Amino acid sequence: MITDSHCHLDFPDFNEERPEIIARAVEAGVHRMVTICTRLRNEPQVRAIAEAHAPVFYAAGTHPMSAAEEPLATVDELVALSQHPKFVGIGETGLDYHYTAESAEIQKDSLKIHITAAQETGLPLIIHARAADEDMAQILTEAHRARPYTCVMHCFSSSPELARAALDLGFYLSMSGIATFPKSQEVRDIFAAAPTDRILVETDSPYLAPPPFRGKRNEPAYVVNTAKVGAELYGLSYDDFAVQTEANFDRLFSKVSAWEPTPA
Repeated sequence: MITDSHCHLDFPDFNEERPEIIARAVEAGVHRMVTICTRLRNEPQVRAIAEAHAPVFYAAGTHPMSAAEEPLATVDELVALSQHPKFVGIGETGLDYHYTAESAEIQKDSLKIHITAAQETGLPLIIHARAADEDMAQILTEAHRARPYTCVMHCFSSSPELARAALDLGFYLSMSGIATFPKSQEVRDIFAAAPTDRILVETDSPYLAPPPFRGKRNEPAYVVNTAKVGAELYGLSYDDFAVQTEANFDRLFSKVSAWEPTPA
């Protein structure tokens, strides 16, 4: 069994066959999925998906590329959402200076609100980082020194320096389809240098499908293909790598591992 730690099941790409996609994932051995809400006004729809499907859990936050378009979240709002039994993480949040550098200051404000919510709730922070390594490392580190929290660097494809800063704080790196692409040797090298007990796997579906599905819509079942590459990186069998990433996920997303379905 394996977990897709980050997907977007509410996106329109899945509207026509969402139950079938979840069923295909389970059939492939993906027994849990965390679907991520990137705009808080969409939280009710994302929550409904988690409520309707036993293998699905969810997180919510304001994506950094949307930070200038959406009302700033409040700590109280995020803490209130966290009371739902299947709400298991804060975010995704973070900094993206590749596409939206002009909104850097509002992105930082939004990120700090999400960090405070993670500190208040004890739930893991889910970070998107692109072309903002120095600011990201500084903000995460200063906040952690003030009040520790847990975190995953989702879809990690940043610098070795940001990876080291995150690992030094006890954070996790999540491997997406990017790590399987032929031109991504630098990303693979970063993962290969990281401890196996700090690695998660994800699809970020519908994006970033790994081979042999490259260029097609990604879906949670394909996390298996990324995990096979991860196993090769560490010289492990697929089964051993799956066991390790499951233990890592359970440690970080402890609310998922403690969840029990309500009897019908």
